[in-house]
Amino acid sequence: MTSTKKNVRAIAMDLLVQIEKNQSYSNLLLNNVIEKNELSPIDVGLLTELTYGTLQRRMALDFYLKPFLKDNKKLANWIHHLLRLTLYQMVYLDRIPDRAAIYEAVEIAKIRGHKGIASLVNGVLRSIQREGLPLMSEVSDPNERLSLETSHPLWLVTRWVKQFGFEKTKEMCEVNLTAPMQTARVNLTKISRDECVAILEEDGYQIEKSPIIPEAIRSLKGNLASTIAFKYGMLTIQDESSMLAAYALGAKEGKFVLDACAAPGGKSTHIAEKMQNTGEVISVDLHQHKVKLINDNARRLGLSNIKTNVSDSRLIQEKFKDESFNRILLDAPCSGLGVMRRKPDMKYTKTEQDVERLSVIQQDLLNSVAPLLKKGGILVYSTCTVDKQENEQTVKKFLENHPEYEGDVSFKQRMPEAIQPLVTGYDLQIFPQDLGSDGFYIAAIRKKV
Repeated sequence: MTSTKKNVRAIAMDLLVQIEKNQSYSNLLLNNVIEKNELSPIDVGLLTELTYGTLQRRMALDFYLKPFLKDNKKLANWIHHLLRLTLYQMVYLDRIPDRAAIYEAVEIAKIRGHKGIASLVNGVLRSIQREGLPLMSEVSDPNERLSLETSHPLWLVTRWVKQFGFEKTKEMCEVNLTAPMQTARVNLTKISRDECVAILEEDGYQIEKSPIIPEAIRSLKGNLASTIAFKYGMLTIQDESSMLAAYALGAKEGKFVLDACAAPGGKSTHIAEKMQNTGEVISVDLHQHKVKLINDNARRLGLSNIKTNVSDSRLIQEKFKDESFNRILLDAPCSGLGVMRRKPDMKYTKTEQDVERLSVIQQDLLNSVAPLLKKGGILVYSTCTVDKQENEQTVKKFLENHPEYEGDVSFKQRMPEAIQPLVTGYDLQIFPQDLGSDGFYIAAIRKKV
């Protein structure tokens, strides 16, 4: 029993080291490791919880460790990760007894290091057990305290408090620490939502119908990507917030649509499904390997109305004539600050400069794709971030510089009923705490006739 458990902890520690070193996305690395080690479902659960939990709470864990590491500034990186990982179990996981967590940590330290390191790890953890944790309530500045309590960098908390106020920021930071739910979109060109739910339930999955989006389902237990229904193209893994982009676009059958930053194809395929496999969706992305994902998805879902194209959307005017599309979706590259629950490591790598840099790219992209829209056509701008500079301000700037476009106030009517109250004029900002989905922004712009 212990050997696999210890393995899981050792694997989690190696994963944390790797994620930090390569700054690569935790979700991708975790999936690779699970496949490589052929772990049992119970071990997969523990590994996921340890890796994500330790990442999610990293700043709080460092705050707790700091007084106990005073004389040991020069510790190897893996030791820091091992201490965080173990402290995470002691502080946040009730079902693992402290002594078991400490024992495992000491064993890992013996194998990875030597006796001296093992006794150091043991000493630090036992001191914490004996003396208790330092108190965050003694941090007097409210932003700094919130930053530590929820492990969000101070620059981000300060920025959000400025943009949204303290209470809303606190709610968002707290919800970012919770595990996201897996949601999927039923492919209505193949099957109804009720039939799809029946098939999944028969296979032992616990499914709930989304109260927000008519074609969405939520998985309460089990990974929908490994179902037979997924393999046969009955569903697509997608967050509920992202599904709103296709609603905002309102593409009817037989239309000509451009999806300018389309990979891996979640929104392209949704638009194609909404058009009942008629018309044409041109899905563009910068990278060949990503465009392959769009093609794979379209094939799996049985959609023949998607045509892919590898190119930089900033240069897209070279490929298409002006005013050739009825609808354009620009799901722009962004800081991703709305999806921190899924990628907790992002919190520590993003900077304020990234937000600035991305808002310039977003402007460029809007300027490039806009001329391709027909008169009376609709352009939807969306991001998975919650930052005003990347969202409202980007769109406002575009409208100021392009008088031939206007905000589309009929946007609200196209949205699912549950979402309509959140729409203000021509745009919509969803926070992670609003629906339990990702943070997401959508604006609808119309080219005047």
